[in-house]
Amino acid sequence: MARALLALLALVPLARAEPLDELKLQGEHVVEGMQRGNLSGLAWCGDALWALSDRDDQRIYRLETSASPWQAEAEHFELPPPPANGLPWGMRMRAWGSGLVRGGRMDFEGLSCDSQGNRYLVSEAQAGVLRLNPASQAKWLALPDSLVRQARASGMLLHFNALFEGIAVDPAGERLWLAAERQRRGLLVLHRRQNSWRCAGGCVLMSEGGNEPSLSTADARPVPRSFTGLAFFNDKLFTLESAGYRICRRSPANGEQEKCWSFANAALAEGRRYDTPFGVAEAVWVDAQGAWIGVDNNGQRRQDGEKRPVVWRLDAPPGGWNAP
Repeated sequence: MARALLALLALVPLARAEPLDELKLQGEHVVEGMQRGNLSGLAWCGDALWALSDRDDQRIYRLETSASPWQAEAEHFELPPPPANGLPWGMRMRAWGSGLVRGGRMDFEGLSCDSQGNRYLVSEAQAGVLRLNPASQAKWLALPDSLVRQARASGMLLHFNALFEGIAVDPAGERLWLAAERQRRGLLVLHRRQNSWRCAGGCVLMSEGGNEPSLSTADARPVPRSFTGLAFFNDKLFTLESAGYRICRRSPANGEQEKCWSFANAALAEGRRYDTPFGVAEAVWVDAQGAWIGVDNNGQRRQDGEKRPVVWRLDAPPGGWNAP
């Protein structure tokens, strides 16, 4: 009886004690030149904003922002064979088949960078991380075998197309966080020791399940709680939670939620809505002045007819991201 009650409570959306503070939309930018669309990662690396698509396996994009619409300039790289990932055979085969049909065998879903100019791409299909050095030479990181095993033991990475959805790296390139998307969602951390990555005291920081009301639908139908993007700024993690149209600040040590801000007013304004209950914000980068949010519309048109990838610029909250 107790177990059944807990399972029932997990399906009940959490009630908010009070409305979240709204982030102000500073600007909206349409992106031209992404061959397959589906913008799924953003990162400010060096002197430019970079993006990736989950339909492209061998290119990322430098965004030229001096004119409107923004232009995506492709940077190509040679993709080495991915290493073994520890995922079940059936899940690997589904990812392989999906990649053949829609394109994007790697299903790159997140982008980050360090102060040395290395770019880090997380592959959902491979549950792996590809590093591009400043010369665009690609190499898969040697992740510990225990990473996927610990994640699955905590209830994450159990469902197809619900694996790693976000990545964040500290400027020194010594700590790396991964966000598991949904059913269950969670955060994991790895530490670099010379040229290898290790789980120091365990990979899993947090894991949670349950549903929440979709803000995209009039009936607020329940959808799984999810993480769709991850960023690191000023020694804090920031999770993008698209179903709730919010960015949340979290502890990098244990993943504990500290404060959240909403961008629902901007994203759900007249003309910007997409016909989906899940939310389409899938990329995030946070800096002192604000946040960049990237939209993966999966080929859909929104109410105003726009079908190209879109990037929103949100102002930082009053008092900054570390305000109590």
